[in-house]
Amino acid sequence: MHLVGRIHLDTDEGVLLAGQRVRLLEAIERHGSIQKAAKEVDLSYKSAWEAVNAMNNLCDPPLVQREVGGRRGGGSRLTEHGRNMVSLFRAVEAEYQRALDKLGGDLGDLRNFNRLLNRFSMKTSARNQFHGTITALIQEPVNFEVRLRLDDWNEIVAVVTHASAEHLELRVGMPILALVKAPSVLLLTDPQIKVSTRNTLWGTVYDIRPGPVNAEVTVALPSGKTVIAVITRASCEDLGLAVGTSVCAAFKSSSVILAVMN
Repeated sequence: MHLVGRIHLDTDEGVLLAGQRVRLLEAIERHGSIQKAAKEVDLSYKSAWEAVNAMNNLCDPPLVQREVGGRRGGGSRLTEHGRNMVSLFRAVEAEYQRALDKLGGDLGDLRNFNRLLNRFSMKTSARNQFHGTITALIQEPVNFEVRLRLDDWNEIVAVVTHASAEHLELRVGMPILALVKAPSVLLLTDPQIKVSTRNTLWGTVYDIRPGPVNAEVTVALPSGKTVIAVITRASCEDLGLAVGTSVCAAFKSSSVILAVMN
């Protein structure tokens, strides 16, 4: 298993160069014929002709010069600009692949990288998504208390049923995602206030986006992670929230949804 890069060159009007088009240009340079080049790269003559037209329309000067002799007669060759563009594309492609090869070597186990990509590709309605590692599983009569280490400063506590813990195959040391909806997050500014919520993450207000009724508040944690809360505008004003304000994002353990990436 290894990383393979694919690049393409875009313009405002569309894609100019990509892998198959570059192979087509290289074949035209070798054969002096669009028809022969199309056969080599497994394209119909019509598709190859349209690709050449599209590339020439997007470029000034054109990439391919067609000789007189009719649509299926004569010959075709790359212009100097066309040869330069192909050379540039191949040079960038090779440099990109070298960077990916180095990244693959540094990653060691590419399965970890694949899990990272899965995290990025997962879509959910919960605004807060935290990746952590299970540090403790505490069995209770009805539920399991699950503790997750987010970073050097913060830990999250979740409560799930025995059935859910069994279904997710939870175990200490496994990576897991914790999802929390923004309306479930309470904001506090007084460190002396005692609350019943198990999760209290202290940080500073990074951004406030007010709406007609509610405000979306982003809290930056010391590790660089963020927590998003949705509270009423009145609450935002009562708390005196502003960018830079020290604030605690609090939410119940029952508000945490756990997810496992296969």
